[in-house]
Amino acid sequence: MSRTLYCVGLLALLAGELRAQPLPADTARLRHHIVALTTTPEPRNYLHEASLNQAADYIKAELAAAGARSTEQPYQVQGRTYRNIIGSYGPEAGPRLIIGVHYDVCGEQPGADDNGSGVAALLELARLLSQQKQLPYRIDVVAYTLEEPPFFRTRSMGSYVHAQFLHKAGIAVRGMVALETLGYFDDRKHTQDYPLGPLKWVYGSRGNYVTVAQKFGNGRFGRQFARRYRTAAHLPVKRFKAPAWLPGIDFSDHLNYWYFGYPAVLLTDTAFYRNHHYHEPTDTLNRLDMRRLGLAVDALLTTVLQP
Repeated sequence: MSRTLYCVGLLALLAGELRAQPLPADTARLRHHIVALTTTPEPRNYLHEASLNQAADYIKAELAAAGARSTEQPYQVQGRTYRNIIGSYGPEAGPRLIIGVHYDVCGEQPGADDNGSGVAALLELARLLSQQKQLPYRIDVVAYTLEEPPFFRTRSMGSYVHAQFLHKAGIAVRGMVALETLGYFDDRKHTQDYPLGPLKWVYGSRGNYVTVAQKFGNGRFGRQFARRYRTAAHLPVKRFKAPAWLPGIDFSDHLNYWYFGYPAVLLTDTAFYRNHHYHEPTDTLNRLDMRRLGLAVDALLTTVLQP
């Protein structure tokens, strides 16, 4: 073979490998999603149905634009109708992976990090999934409502409704990943808190990482997800495994999948253990790091694409 033909073949091979690599998350799109969610006429809490429905409609439209098989799961609480929005990718049959996120807020605040950042990550992940020619298994992205007080830890949570549906229908689930507050980072020392003080000596005092949190006895899925995510990520990732009673370990929608025996993990920037604007009117877009939020999405995409 001539040197010219060899070079042409090598370039073609490299081009093919580059095309096979997933595209990175678009930080402009992430920002756009958070703006859309934080500028509803009133905060998107359970008392403001119009704003909550505006957020749900936005999510549903974005999933449809991203090529998802989009459905709704409406349910009644105290005489009002609330909606889970579901987008499906990959084969219809077989065990599925659930990637879930709540889109409501607590009280009268914009909720840029909690949980606009999680919703933005979900929608960008959906767009990137739509660009894959073939997925190894079914992936359902689900946006829940009523995660926040006064419904937290009740059967009115959208994630409880969804997990219960899967259980009653006998649907096989590979695992579940809850995306909760993923956009706040701080590289300074003493910016990261923990439910137990000594943990700072193990995990450090800088709030510059994302964590995969899970309970003991969560099965093979949690271990595999944490290992793969950390390998794929281009930002620090720390695995946090603890008893379910430890404060913070179950503070999101993944706890409802535990109730029904499904393995589930939490992917988070640790929320109020780092972000002191949590559940405050100051939880605004300008405090978030779009670059690192994008890196968190990139690692999630790489992780879920593995069989």
